[in-house]
Amino acid sequence: MAIKIYVDQGHGASVNAGAEGFGLYEQDITYMVGAYLSDILSSDYRFEVRTSRASIDANVGYNNSSSLRIRTSEANEWPADYFISIHCNANTNPNINGTEAYVYSSASSAYYLGESIVSEIVRRTGTKNNGVYQNPSLYVLRNTSMPAVLVELAYITNYEDSLKLRYDQYQFAYGIYAGLLDYLGLSPL
Repeated sequence: MAIKIYVDQGHGASVNAGAEGFGLYEQDITYMVGAYLSDILSSDYRFEVRTSRASIDANVGYNNSSSLRIRTSEANEWPADYFISIHCNANTNPNINGTEAYVYSSASSAYYLGESIVSEIVRRTGTKNNGVYQNPSLYVLRNTSMPAVLVELAYITNYEDSLKLRYDQYQFAYGIYAGLLDYLGLSPL
């Protein structure tokens, strides 16, 4: 039986479009990385995948709370085996950079999956490894019934990271896929 992955492409065209930096919009980056990840997973018979957004200009819900509720409900009702939410980070300090992940609790399967994903993204894109953090207040982590990881690909407000977010979107997606494989003990096809 295929492993079911729900890929949440964070934010949306007009309902909380996310962070901006260096002419990039978080909702565009998350959509594209999620679309690449969906294509990669779809070509691996061991996985079944669903995404939260059907197109780059799609909105999920009519406001932030309905958007988050719809995403988690879709994953729970499917039911997905793993939930991966894709985001770009931002900071008022333009020197802050790197890749990190958030999970509901440490010493959990989600935590170890997050470590694998962050390591593989860093290996493929050259971002800084900022680690995995527990954050039970995040809606998508609190309201999913499967292991859930919120991945902050890189800082859209850091110039070097923004170049990677612009030009290495496929590598970010492949890093998430490779992290899943590592965590699950599977070899690439």
